[in-house]
Amino acid sequence: QVQLVDSGGGSVQAGGSLRLSCVASGRTLCRYDMSWYRQAPGKEREFVSGIDRDGGPNYADSVKGRFTISQDNAKNTLYLQMNSLKPEDTAMYYCAAARGYQGSWYSAAKYDYWGQGTQVTVSS
Repeated sequence: QVQLVDSGGGSVQAGGSLRLSCVASGRTLCRYDMSWYRQAPGKEREFVSGIDRDGGPNYADSVKGRFTISQDNAKNTLYLQMNSLKPEDTAMYYCAAARGYQGSWYSAAKYDYWGQGTQVTVSS
């Protein structure tokens, strides 16, 4: 079992940047497919970005070219660098870990463990 703690959220103006962190304890991150999800008020939780066990990243179309996912195995930490933030990026952001290889990155059902979330607010 792995425990995930998200941090790094905050309030920024449009065009600004933030870096989210997800620190894992209990198990090493390289045993899991890892992702960032977000959920805005009144909306479903949606996939933002993921990184597989080989380090291959993938991104939702809405964040491609602006967000970068990375992982530091020595620190057992997942990151999401968010640049050129837009008001529509405002949401609670969660990291997630999946034990299995099956399932779509875009389905929350794929994931077994979730962080507690960190709020990102982007003002225009």
